[in-house]
Amino acid sequence: MGKTTAAITGVHGYVPEYVLTNKELEQMVETSDEWITSRTGIKERRILKGEGLAASDMGVSMVQGLLEKTNTNPDDIEMVICATVTGDMRFPDTANIICDKVGIKNAFGYDINAACSGFLFALTTGAQFIESGRLKKVIVIGLDVMSSIVDYTDRTTCVIFGDGGGAVLLEPNEEGYGLVDSVFRGDGAGRNYLNMAGGGSLHPASEETVKKGMHYIFQEGRPVFKAAVKGMTETVQQIFDRNNITKDEIDWLVPHQANMRIINSVAAFADFPIERVMINIEKYGNTTAGTLPLCLWDYEDKLKKGDNLILTAFGGGFTWGSTLLKWAY
Repeated sequence: MGKTTAAITGVHGYVPEYVLTNKELEQMVETSDEWITSRTGIKERRILKGEGLAASDMGVSMVQGLLEKTNTNPDDIEMVICATVTGDMRFPDTANIICDKVGIKNAFGYDINAACSGFLFALTTGAQFIESGRLKKVIVIGLDVMSSIVDYTDRTTCVIFGDGGGAVLLEPNEEGYGLVDSVFRGDGAGRNYLNMAGGGSLHPASEETVKKGMHYIFQEGRPVFKAAVKGMTETVQQIFDRNNITKDEIDWLVPHQANMRIINSVAAFADFPIERVMINIEKYGNTTAGTLPLCLWDYEDKLKKGDNLILTAFGGGFTWGSTLLKWAY
């Protein structure tokens, strides 16, 4: 019997129906399709609309689709982790709300808040329970409703973000497929450059915090760009070094879809051919914790059993890292 690894045995994504195009944004804020496309690579993004809809409703669609395509009984799921910064409420956690709505009754769940790195952090966390032998079926979700915290009068942020995400099923594997290695880092000083200041214990929600726009995303682009490229490329290189592999042995690089310039820079620094880089930012924008599972969902039909993937992300806080995995189906 070989070493037990945690393998992804299914992936399913969801994006809302409403498409917010660059042309529509031109009517909302001082910008243009050319300006947005040249700086971000984004042409459109999806926005969750509808009375009473929230992050958990997107999660329900992801999980129901995942259960159906993997022929998995909800009663067999033992754990659900949801990576998000835009959960339904401050508490309870969105993972358990999703479980309730889907009918998953035998699982425990919780949320992980690591911004755009959240899915990777959650994936590795879930993998520990599989690798230890404690659990057999774990669902990991990455999703965000970024439109709920975007100021649509701020052209530096409103053109970037969209809503959506995806979910994966983790199961034990003894054939060498699944998660191989991860390198994660964090730097709390990054809070000065990318944050949402209002609503926490430092600045509880009040009339003043609302008037000051403290419940919207704040981002200082230049230091974030520099730190993102440095963090992602360094951890990708560490994955190469620690596992004694080269770029030629990697079938796909899966970068967080933050900005096309960042994606291009990471690929260039890693000397990785762009045709083997998963890219869908033009369709969905930056869905924060949702970008990596959305990429896996979009490219699922191109993946082959045994493919080597490196997933890499960088998020507010700062958080960043890379994960090496071998595709299992």
